[in-house]
Amino acid sequence: MKNYKYIYVALLSILGLTVSCSEDFLDRPPKDRLVDAGFYQTDDQLLSGTAPLYSAVWKDYADKANFKLGDIRGGTLYRAWNDRDAVEFNITAVSDASEYAYRAFYIVIGQSNLIMNNINTYAGDGVSEAVKNHALGEARFMRATAYTHLVMNFGAVPIIENNLDHLNNPQLRRNNVEDVWEFILRDYEFAAENLSEISLADGRLTSYSAKGMLARTHLTLAGLGASAGGRDQGHLDKARDYAADVINNSGKSLLSNYADLFTYPYDNGNESLFELQWSYSPKGSSTQYEASNTMISQINPNNEVAANGDGWGGDLSASWWMLTLYDGLIQDDGATPGFTLDQRLKATFMLPGFTYPGVIQTVKDDEGNNVNQDLVVADPGEDPYQVFASIKKYVIGRGAYLEGDADAQDYPNNTYMLRLAEMYLIYAEAVLGNSGSTTDAAALTAFNAVHMRAGLPEFEDPLTWDDIFEERVREFAMESITWYDLVRLHYYDPSEAYDIINAQDRGLFAIEPNQWPDPSAWTFSKTPDQAFRNATANSGNFLIPIPASEMSQSPSLAEEPESYDFGDGE
Repeated sequence: MKNYKYIYVALLSILGLTVSCSEDFLDRPPKDRLVDAGFYQTDDQLLSGTAPLYSAVWKDYADKANFKLGDIRGGTLYRAWNDRDAVEFNITAVSDASEYAYRAFYIVIGQSNLIMNNINTYAGDGVSEAVKNHALGEARFMRATAYTHLVMNFGAVPIIENNLDHLNNPQLRRNNVEDVWEFILRDYEFAAENLSEISLADGRLTSYSAKGMLARTHLTLAGLGASAGGRDQGHLDKARDYAADVINNSGKSLLSNYADLFTYPYDNGNESLFELQWSYSPKGSSTQYEASNTMISQINPNNEVAANGDGWGGDLSASWWMLTLYDGLIQDDGATPGFTLDQRLKATFMLPGFTYPGVIQTVKDDEGNNVNQDLVVADPGEDPYQVFASIKKYVIGRGAYLEGDADAQDYPNNTYMLRLAEMYLIYAEAVLGNSGSTTDAAALTAFNAVHMRAGLPEFEDPLTWDDIFEERVREFAMESITWYDLVRLHYYDPSEAYDIINAQDRGLFAIEPNQWPDPSAWTFSKTPDQAFRNATANSGNFLIPIPASEMSQSPSLAEEPESYDFGDGE
């Protein structure tokens, strides 16, 4: 789907489309409206109109809210100096994380609503009914995905189907959490019924993308309003059935090597169900910023591996808690050298001595000259407290050596939003349901498809929720999943969610290889003079507060949530 950038350029030049990032986007009609009534006259034109839903409208999410919520807040990742509100579980109404996230998701909703309005208003007789419904399905899928993130971070939020309705009445009311989820469910169901079964272009959504989201949604809804051990069996059954449908009928399959999921170029591989579509755009292009993946600049560990001096992730690291989940890695509280068979560690985080063929870094040779070489994670030497388990996942190296070029804040690789591996683990959890453990053969087979792909031996014990949760953390670290898994748990067992978060060690630590070069094991030691190591999660801070800036513009957001009038639901 890299040709989307050309479609997007054409769309910009014809219609003057820009993506508004103004702070008052929520209570004003979007400025970037496609109002040329002569545009939506063919199937191709209609599909070009939905292309920005795969990239530009998600820009703020990918750059500002993605891993900061899903991984830092979820506990898989920490920052030594930045984003401390998320690390310490202390995001407030004036924190940047609250502002950026809330705005990012409503940008997606506003643009999805705009495109649906334009399709229904301007689609001409030359547009086939199937493609019209497919395009509407794309927009409703994106809107549902944005609302899923909103409700799981902020709780009750306003449901908006048409931003123009609020032009003269910016005093928005929040809607009940249950109604937001019903709205999400209806959008995904429409998408599942109307998206094509086979992708219309590389990276385009299919009905199986929506069915995958329905599996995830029903697994979540099983716990909404329930208590520990009392999840709704009807929703669990639907989660199981949707996951099985995608596994058995989508034509997708797990890649044999986990690292290949993130070895560029990997975009739109056969394990992918939904990716944000990014592409490199040469300097001076009108779509450069909107179409490129700027998140990579945020996570590159240093300038030597960055495209052009944009290595801003030097203080990002796997958390101590995250590393303890790789079996065998941290032994005896870190004092004994440890290693793991889990291949996902090296594909996700960097330890001293790890090498990455094809990921190019620039270093100085003995004479002070720049030399390009495959990435080798440096020896911490005499100061192991100055090294981190930096992020590898999505880091692809210097631009000039990529098959598709890259530059500062302009990377071409896509962002995963839904992978087939999750369907296997959703299936296993849905079968487990309210039981303490299961020996169900199909559940174990599904679990082992993911577990053994990582290089681990077959799991033969009775399968528990803890087993599945920890497998999900290892599989999807740095894919903005863990926080939402904890929210799903919080719906029916809040005390367990708090216990997991409060037990996570989120403090600094050192890493020392057992030998150099080619270390085979590592020791880990907690930084002795750091006071903070554990967050405190409770009912008062589990959800992120709506940003103060939004509350000041629309004080009605402080009122009690109200029911949403669905009408006919369509």
